[in-house]
Amino acid sequence: MLAQLISEAPRFFSSYNLLLFGGAMLQTVGLSVIGGAIGVVLGGLLAVLRMRRLIDVWPARILSTLYVEIFRRIPFLVKLLCVFFGFQLAGLQAPMFVVALTTVSLSATAFAAELVRGGLGSVHANQIDAAEAMNFSRAQILFSVMLPQSWKVMIPPMIGYLIGFIKSTSIASQVGVLELTYAAKIMNTKGFSAILCFGTILILYFMLCYPLSLFGAWAERRAGRAGRSAPPEGALTQAEGAIS
Repeated sequence: MLAQLISEAPRFFSSYNLLLFGGAMLQTVGLSVIGGAIGVVLGGLLAVLRMRRLIDVWPARILSTLYVEIFRRIPFLVKLLCVFFGFQLAGLQAPMFVVALTTVSLSATAFAAELVRGGLGSVHANQIDAAEAMNFSRAQILFSVMLPQSWKVMIPPMIGYLIGFIKSTSIASQVGVLELTYAAKIMNTKGFSAILCFGTILILYFMLCYPLSLFGAWAERRAGRAGRSAPPEGALTQAEGAIS
């Protein structure tokens, strides 16, 4: 087995194959980063819609809650196939990357909405009561009181959720998206050893995920130090300065 791997390695790591893996890695990063960013923006909006103290519109709150609860509980592959056939039923000839990106964005929105809602909900109600007593608008309460305190709670799990989506993009190979797992399948069908093909993408996935996990751990430690050193009235002091 070892002799076979050694003999295959020069052909396997040819310039053409390295370009194939490089392009697949870019597709994986693109799906994760773009889809995750869209999910954070839309998920943040859904999280705000679900908070009665910020937007007291019950139809929006119910619809956003239903979206989050449903999409968090459907397997990624099922969502991917539903989006794929949805594009076909609509008569849209979208590239498979767009299909996968749409699925990642829909899924990321649901998960990010719950993370943002949990972060905003960690702000003590007394802080909001004090801001309302000072005649803050709801936008000022969100941006001057809640977000400055809640980002420390949201960032570490956000990093973890991004790592999870990097790994979930491997399922996009089921609809023909040329990401890392699909590239490994291509190389395996060319006759290269499965250990060499999938061992290579194992290393590439590790190279993508491990630095992010280190960054998440660093952000969590930094947030913990900031939380211990910040005075309790710090957020409201910042908020007063913002409207003075």
